[in-house]
Amino acid sequence: MRFNINKSELLNALTIVSKGTASRSTIPVLSGVYIKAEGMGLVMETTDLERSIRYSVPALVEEEGTTVIPEKLLLDIVKNLPEAAVEFQTNDSTVTVSCGKSSFTLKTLDAADFPPFPNVDVSSSIEVPFAEFCSMVKRVAKVVSKDQSRAVLTGVLISTSDEGLRMVATDSYRLAVADIALEGVQENFEAIVSGVFLQEVAGLPKMEENITIGLTANQIVFTYQNMVLINRRIEGNFPNYRQIIPQTWATKTCFTTQELITAVKRVGLVSALSSPVKIDINAEAGNAIINAATQDVGSAEEVVGCEVAGESIQIALNHQYVLDGLMSVSTDQVFFETSSPMKPGIFRAGAGENFLYLVMPVRVS
Repeated sequence: MRFNINKSELLNALTIVSKGTASRSTIPVLSGVYIKAEGMGLVMETTDLERSIRYSVPALVEEEGTTVIPEKLLLDIVKNLPEAAVEFQTNDSTVTVSCGKSSFTLKTLDAADFPPFPNVDVSSSIEVPFAEFCSMVKRVAKVVSKDQSRAVLTGVLISTSDEGLRMVATDSYRLAVADIALEGVQENFEAIVSGVFLQEVAGLPKMEENITIGLTANQIVFTYQNMVLINRRIEGNFPNYRQIIPQTWATKTCFTTQELITAVKRVGLVSALSSPVKIDINAEAGNAIINAATQDVGSAEEVVGCEVAGESIQIALNHQYVLDGLMSVSTDQVFFETSSPMKPGIFRAGAGENFLYLVMPVRVS
């Protein structure tokens, strides 16, 4: 096998497929990147048996063939090469990588041992503008649980309805729901997908194109540009999140989003990340006192102007959870709905954005 490829294109391809390699596997070939040179380019694949990534990239192929090269070492080498064409040439169990005045000879792995790329039979699929897909993932995926003993909570529920696409995530302390309108979506499109994997997909280079999301019996398939990314669906029943979202409120407060973020950040300087921030809403004065206190450190408070509908109320919420939710709101205004100090508080984005973020209250003395 022999081919030449532009260094920047090679680096981009390796950066993408590197997300699929198995770093701790007892199967050596899974730590490598499978490279097939044929026709006018390369097909590069990685897998950890849970996820599989395929990327096609143009290259000048002089001699067709296949090989598997240790991914981490190859990526480190390519990162440090000069901006020039990179030549690959295999010889039995080695590959020579040359660029400018630099040359590396690396041991390769047997391509015959590399697992074949999954042959998926997609039962249903939808197309979503990639920018909107990324925006949804960034809002909800940060909420997934890190507790692997409850696998369902480490994933994001993706589903469709007559109105469009919805993504939901929860770690049982908070809940994020993001919706976008889509035309002609298929019904019964529902899957729980790893939040970590979704964030990796959303981290791909952004183009003004659609991403196709396809479902099989036990896998989810993302097709975007010249990439195919496959991951195993998480099995289990997602919690009935609708029943914990209050349908009524006693107080609805409208804040300027950035002003509230700034206030929470400032008072949070005296608190630990898990400490509560108290929000004391005064309907008559038309303001809210945001305060936090930590024993042996001190306390802080800030008065924030707001528009209040309903009664005065005080509620305490986890400081970091509040910031995570507010940082996901891109509208100028954010609405905060409360019904009692011991029931969830809900942040809703303003007009033009369909995003809900629920936080369970903290009991304080």
